[in-house]
Amino acid sequence: HDLALLGVPTQLLTALGGDAPARRLAALCREAGVGLEAALRCPDLPTSTYLYIAGPGGEMALALSDMELCRRITPDYLAAHAALLQSAAAVVVDANIPAESIAWLAENLRAPLFADPVSAAKAPRLLPVLGRLHTLKPNVLEAARLTGIRITDRESLYAAADALLAAGVRRVFISLGVHGVLAADKRRRVLLPCAPAARVSATGCGDAFMAALVRAELDGAPLQTAARLGLAAAAVAMEGPDAVNPRLDYPTVCARAAQIGEKGGA
Repeated sequence: HDLALLGVPTQLLTALGGDAPARRLAALCREAGVGLEAALRCPDLPTSTYLYIAGPGGEMALALSDMELCRRITPDYLAAHAALLQSAAAVVVDANIPAESIAWLAENLRAPLFADPVSAAKAPRLLPVLGRLHTLKPNVLEAARLTGIRITDRESLYAAADALLAAGVRRVFISLGVHGVLAADKRRRVLLPCAPAARVSATGCGDAFMAALVRAELDGAPLQTAARLGLAAAAVAMEGPDAVNPRLDYPTVCARAAQIGEKGGA
């Protein structure tokens, strides 16, 4: 949905159950302009559910999920839609799907592959494909799990980013929560603060950040510009009560990105 709001034609390959939430999700995708033609329908299972409980400041206090349906997103399912995937300018994957399906994408796609580890528990599913990722967007805990480096200060943060780059990732954006992001590639590292925002809910901020990274890559934006766009998109997402803020659009994101300063780089 965020990608569509940022002007990127989007197809969603996913699995939907045979329940009311699936019908609602399909309707929301149609309204958002997100294609579901390739989605897998599984009437025997409930649609995947993520329950997020926010604290007083909008940060996550507790999260529970049922992602059993994601097991149906198999290499065979992806292979059946290889033509669609090969026609994409970029592909985004998260670690909710099986490790073998992530591996199929990494081995068979020509398009830049963007990955979100989702959680420290699921992050290891990305370990075998780090060398094939264009962009990786972990938080501190996920980056620590992927590198074995305990991140406690700037030095260890840089070390974790360097380890991911050494593994073959082209661009790394380590989310630091309220402290911003570390963006890194093999030429530079830059720390950027969060964009000012009237916080309502932190739900969906990471997804908006990732969507902006994809749009930035499609536009040929350099590392620092991509990071600023991601932070700006996250700020807009934070100002709405839902996971997707309908006020998100590319001119707004660009204008807010221009106001973000630099904390320091190396």
